[in-house]
Amino acid sequence: MTEYYRPLVQIGPVRPDTALQLAGGWGWFTHVEMVSRSKTSQVIEAAEIPADVLARLTAKRAVVAGLSMDRPQIMGVLNVTPDSFSDGGRHSDVAEAVLAGQAMVAAGADIIDVGGESTRPGAELVATEDEIERVSPVIEGLRAAGVRNAISIDTRKTAVAQAAAAAGATLVNDVSGFTFDAELAPFCQRHQIPVCVMHAQGEPATMHLDPFYDNVLLDVYDALDRQINLLVESGIPREMILADPGIGFGKTLEHNLALLARISMFHALGTPLLLGVSRKKFIGTIAQTDNVQDRMAGSIAVALAGLAQGVQIIRVHDVTETRQAVSLWHASSFGSIL
Repeated sequence: MTEYYRPLVQIGPVRPDTALQLAGGWGWFTHVEMVSRSKTSQVIEAAEIPADVLARLTAKRAVVAGLSMDRPQIMGVLNVTPDSFSDGGRHSDVAEAVLAGQAMVAAGADIIDVGGESTRPGAELVATEDEIERVSPVIEGLRAAGVRNAISIDTRKTAVAQAAAAAGATLVNDVSGFTFDAELAPFCQRHQIPVCVMHAQGEPATMHLDPFYDNVLLDVYDALDRQINLLVESGIPREMILADPGIGFGKTLEHNLALLARISMFHALGTPLLLGVSRKKFIGTIAQTDNVQDRMAGSIAVALAGLAQGVQIIRVHDVTETRQAVSLWHASSFGSIL
């Protein structure tokens, strides 16, 4: 792709007759930023962009894992690891983890993301058996407790995804973008399990050391586009794929901000977008706080900025506060209660 098209997203109850609805959601646009690797970007009317790109930008997104993409969806983070950057060890007991997941659902989480391997910068690989022992009992416990919400398994490994699906998981969220384990995508295809494809540069153990891009926005877009096309060619329908630009995964502060400022470009992938920024280092850097527990306000601010660009799913630790913020953001933006 030599030219890229970023919708200049607007929100609100009143729109001009020429406005086009973005991805069947709450945002709309009349113009786009046309971006190139070799030319200065320029703003053009939406009617001027190629028909195939326009179709992807405007097509209503399918329901994924029971989640409707015409309203913001909140993914609650349930780490059952001893070394997560934010809450490592807090939910390592199965019973406590199940209670935490139930509390997230009660607070307004639409989907629970269960992870048994930390992928924070510098994290080491976890043995498959250990990861299964961490996540399977928790997912089983959530289902036994009556949780009917979608549950995603945050893993790079086929065996873990198999065990999690057997326990009740309904989506596979792979931070490697299905590049770590060659058998994971075929497993999801055979069992018709929706997937989330995230971009990461390098492995968690080393990705933070010296990340480099020619153009981070376009490089990440191209990488996700290639991987999504490979998954589609393998038999996973585009309608069952989510895309995540991978904020903080092999990216500097400047890289993260460049992606966030123009994240609406990723709607041209033709999939719903997931944004995970909760409590990440760049928020602490800008807010001048090293304590991850003090990053809630910043995390919510970035999440709402993502919603304003049409991002459909936000991945968060602080479900109660985020649900309140999203509800009031919607009410004040559209004059109606979500």
